[in-house]
Amino acid sequence: MVTIDDIAKKMKVSKGTVSKALNGAFDVSETMRKSILETAVEMGYTKPLRKKEAPRFCVFAVTMAYRNPEDFGSDIITGFRKMAEPAGCTVAIQQLDAAFREANPSFDGYMLEHNYAGALFLDLDLQDPWLKQLHTSRTPAVLLDNYVMQNAATAYIGTDNDEAMYLAIQHLKKLGHQKIGYLSGTLNAYINQVRYEAFFRALQLHGLPCDRELAGTSNHLLENLQVHFPRLMQQGVTAFMCSHDLLAHGLMLHCQDLHIRVPEDISIVGFDDLPICAYTNPPLTTIRQDRTQMGKSAYYALSSLAENIPISTLLLHPQLVVRNSTGAPPVHTDNSCTPDPQ
Repeated sequence: MVTIDDIAKKMKVSKGTVSKALNGAFDVSETMRKSILETAVEMGYTKPLRKKEAPRFCVFAVTMAYRNPEDFGSDIITGFRKMAEPAGCTVAIQQLDAAFREANPSFDGYMLEHNYAGALFLDLDLQDPWLKQLHTSRTPAVLLDNYVMQNAATAYIGTDNDEAMYLAIQHLKKLGHQKIGYLSGTLNAYINQVRYEAFFRALQLHGLPCDRELAGTSNHLLENLQVHFPRLMQQGVTAFMCSHDLLAHGLMLHCQDLHIRVPEDISIVGFDDLPICAYTNPPLTTIRQDRTQMGKSAYYALSSLAENIPISTLLLHPQLVVRNSTGAPPVHTDNSCTPDPQ
């Protein structure tokens, strides 16, 4: 275990200066403070908990909404706090915006400076600089829908996407659909890659056509709706699986504009079961992720990592929620769906 004395000897300063810098004392210069923090991180120093002191955790969000009850991240944070706070832990929420990143380029350094025992990340894309740091970081970190290999200080929590896609494709096949398309956000996010591959594995397991041309991916909703959707319809697709509910809802609204009936002409399935799903027109069939339980499992994983228990992956079972956006395919179909002239 690296000690304050070790850091002081390496930097040739007093133990008191190191201690003050690590605890944010005002009488240590900013240059010295940063230098000591960088050295402490390089040496693998972690602050020991004082007796009867509960850990402090931080939840980081980039773009995921969490402030309102209907937001995807809200239930996750609530579930995390329901486990952490009764155990005496403090939970802080931090937005990873441009100003924060400029002031805090180092994940381990920020966590050490603010005496956080671990972090929960709600949304990091594959190009995020902190995600790259997590490959070698020493601070316990749990990532929602993201996976870091070969670092025992990190864990991945989420929903079993293979099971989710299997349930959705099984439902559509039982209704009679033989050609199912997939619309997704861009594949520069780990979770989109996972769901994309899980969709095709599910098609294969159910003996359905699994040509990669049956999928469309884009970071732009309009490209999915105006380019990929008509292309897939021309291939005779009668049901669409969407990577998330907001995309599915956008597709439903687009179909209404084109006088394409849901589910009479096409069926649509979403993913997440956001509160809006019960109130769309028609109500959306979707895959439910129990977000409160995901938050609780995140705390379990993070507290385990803090105790040096190297949890790698913790996945929850999904649930298929059948509503009115799925039904049997049209009896007579051609290669396209002609809008109602009325």
